[in-house]
Amino acid sequence: MSASKEFIGYVMELLEPVAAIEGKRFFVGYGIKAGSTQFAMIMENSLYFVVDSKIRLKYEKLRKKPFSYMTKNEKSLVKRYYEVPEDLFEDKDGLLEWAKRVLQSRKLPVTRNNG
Repeated sequence: MSASKEFIGYVMELLEPVAAIEGKRFFVGYGIKAGSTQFAMIMENSLYFVVDSKIRLKYEKLRKKPFSYMTKNEKSLVKRYYEVPEDLFEDKDGLLEWAKRVLQSRKLPVTRNNG
């Protein structure tokens, strides 16, 4: 199942204040880039951020799971992407802070502020 246009629009609107972003179809989901570097994706109406080893610990402490998909023979984990906690969609500033950390960890410019 692919991401809905409504959810993609909602996420793009939420993330827009943190950086100049753009997105496009990515397999059955939607990739989100700052400049030419993808830092997030939407799959099946879930938002995933790219994580490094330091950020991954925060997700794991919150018992968040990496992106996964089924192959013909097994479940494959993509530990580069972790699902954003759902409660951040109710805390716009919190979501932007998490996004800023991802951008900074990837050495991408945070070109805008929260307002």
